[in-house]
Amino acid sequence: MEEIDRTDRMILSILQKEGRITNLELAERIGLSPAATSERLRRLLKEKIVTGFGARVDPQRLGFGLLVYVEVLLDKTTPENFDRFAAAVNRAPEVLECHMVAGGFDYLVKTRVRDMAAYRSFLGEVLLGLPGVRETRTYAVMEEVKTDAPLPL
Repeated sequence: MEEIDRTDRMILSILQKEGRITNLELAERIGLSPAATSERLRRLLKEKIVTGFGARVDPQRLGFGLLVYVEVLLDKTTPENFDRFAAAVNRAPEVLECHMVAGGFDYLVKTRVRDMAAYRSFLGEVLLGLPGVRETRTYAVMEEVKTDAPLPL
């Protein structure tokens, strides 16, 4: 893997904010030729520094108004339980993110649902049925203060 230099960081900083920018405009903004810019972007993609492009959608407008974080504590912390839980959570489309964490619980799950009734269904029908789940703690988000922030390059 090549070193990430100042120009690569400029490219990454711009792309995090403007993923649909044309190669020509990107080249002009960073002061390189379009060919050199395209080659750098190809390398960043190949080395999986840039992992993809996608649209940000408004969850409220699509009926997913409630953002919920859930602490999950497993009954046993063994490699097998971690693997079973991770495989199962990856099959749950309601789970947007899941992170194994250090501390007083094992996983932090992020989900978006229509409302509290939908969350109750998700909790009872999906989350509590995942392998090894012993206990959960729910944190419903009242206000989203900062989301989708780019990395501070």
